[in-house]
Amino acid sequence: MSYTRTSLLAAMALVAGTTGTALLVGQAGAATSAVPCTVDYKVQSQWDTGFTAAVTITNNAAAKSGWTVKWSYAGNQKVTNGWNGKISQNGADVTVANEGYNGNLASGGSVSFGFNGTYSGTNSVPATFTLDGVTCNVDGGGPTDPGPTDPGPTDPGTPSGKANNPYSGAKVYVNPEWSAKAAAEPGGSKIANQPTAVWLDRIAAINGVKGGMGLRAHLDEALKQKGSGELVVQLVIYDLPGRDCAALASNGELGPNDIDKYKSQYIDPIVSILSESKYAGLRIATVIEPDSLPNLVTNAGGTPTTTDACVTMKSNGNYEKGVSYALDKLGAIPNVYNYIDAAHHGWLGWDSNLGPAVQQFHKVATTNGASVKDVAGFIVNTANYSPTKEPHYKVTDTVGGQTVRQSKWVDWNQYVDEQSFAQAMRDKLVAAGFDSGLGMLIDTSRNGWGGSARPTGPGAQTTVDGYVDGSRIDRRIHAGNWCNQSGAGIGERPTAAPAAGIDAYVWVKPPGESDGNSAPVPNDEGKGFDRMCDPTYGGNPRNGNNPTGSLPNSPLAGHWFSAQFQQLVRNAYPPLS
Repeated sequence: MSYTRTSLLAAMALVAGTTGTALLVGQAGAATSAVPCTVDYKVQSQWDTGFTAAVTITNNAAAKSGWTVKWSYAGNQKVTNGWNGKISQNGADVTVANEGYNGNLASGGSVSFGFNGTYSGTNSVPATFTLDGVTCNVDGGGPTDPGPTDPGPTDPGTPSGKANNPYSGAKVYVNPEWSAKAAAEPGGSKIANQPTAVWLDRIAAINGVKGGMGLRAHLDEALKQKGSGELVVQLVIYDLPGRDCAALASNGELGPNDIDKYKSQYIDPIVSILSESKYAGLRIATVIEPDSLPNLVTNAGGTPTTTDACVTMKSNGNYEKGVSYALDKLGAIPNVYNYIDAAHHGWLGWDSNLGPAVQQFHKVATTNGASVKDVAGFIVNTANYSPTKEPHYKVTDTVGGQTVRQSKWVDWNQYVDEQSFAQAMRDKLVAAGFDSGLGMLIDTSRNGWGGSARPTGPGAQTTVDGYVDGSRIDRRIHAGNWCNQSGAGIGERPTAAPAAGIDAYVWVKPPGESDGNSAPVPNDEGKGFDRMCDPTYGGNPRNGNNPTGSLPNSPLAGHWFSAQFQQLVRNAYPPLS
């Protein structure tokens, strides 16, 4: 199923920094044959003057080829923009009609839309909803049920007891090991207090490597940082059999067929620790296996980027089995929130990739014991450099009658930045069967692209290539370049609920940790030499046979790279203060 982007373009950045969120539910009981329709109205996030809401309609009457939902606010709520529905408001009365792509509503079928709004005072749930003139949530569409009242500013979470957005109203764990390295660098004290993820990239990392902190040590430190409020600990689950089949810099310790070892020696010990009662008050956000499932979509057969290793992993099914197992076991822990890695717009942003990726994600989340309920959301741009937002041009721009999609840089992609890509992917994931409260994360640790090379406005409208190259803040040679990129800078600081459908901007890749070594380095970590980390390499089909743009003299992936850290600090955008 392919959706257009038009309904997403209105989604605007929201004010961040909330102290809590409200989850307001307007639904009276489960649907029965006597209830012609139900409307589930949830406030996903809320702050002093605004909110984001998600609405799901279930039709229990005859099938419809078009639909209209109406309600009235008791307060001064105003809808500012929305998605997946044509929303209008007249005074307190709100009307939402279907888009062209979601008008069909089968008997027993559901459809969802969302919107941003403003309010002051009390943000109460509307008392009455109608679907095509019939009152919902009551037997026979008769007298209305006022439903529950506003529960106040705290987030009671979902029926499972989990917060709708774990980042809202919470601090995020600052890794003291990374913080100390950052603070020791020139200018590093400006960001040393920022939260970064802990990478569990081999079995030994669970107990600590070479005297470093293990998982329990990080969790114990997190309890100290937590205080009386909420705190999120971010963990990267990253040790699949045959890991990183399309690259060499981060090859892992497990062979392609070591799925049982992955389950029993890696996932099970992590689950055992996270299940300990002393850690039940922490919110654990897990990033599930970067690059794995996207590689099955684009590099496992039938494309110029096919690799034998990815063909093997698709054939033996061990990426799918491993991710499903992790989702199932971790998702059963009440305070764990799983976010599946979903690559970035420069990888999956073409319709021919995005549709199959959504299907792949849904397959893994519904097989081998896993359920969509085990998935809190998805993360894009993990350890990558794609900008959160391109401020000076958009994918719908044209130059001399040519769309920017025809430019060499965009190369017919449907997106030019991560936020539009993440929001569009979220809608497609929900349409495919994921929960309507699904949240997205964007890794902004190294995608700021500040410094003297950053454009201050749109490029000249002479040629489509000249316009795009003069406009884009992403200064890479090619969007497929990923290793220790020259000119990169720190991006947006970690922020909760920064935009519609986005749970948080996060720093999953700790700034200063190398993506890979620029020359062969003997090691016992299973990490190879990938020519994409070599600044002298001329490229391959994945990056259009362009130079890599990588920094010289880089160490093994995950090792501290002082020169890169200092560059990231210099080129930070927004600038560091």
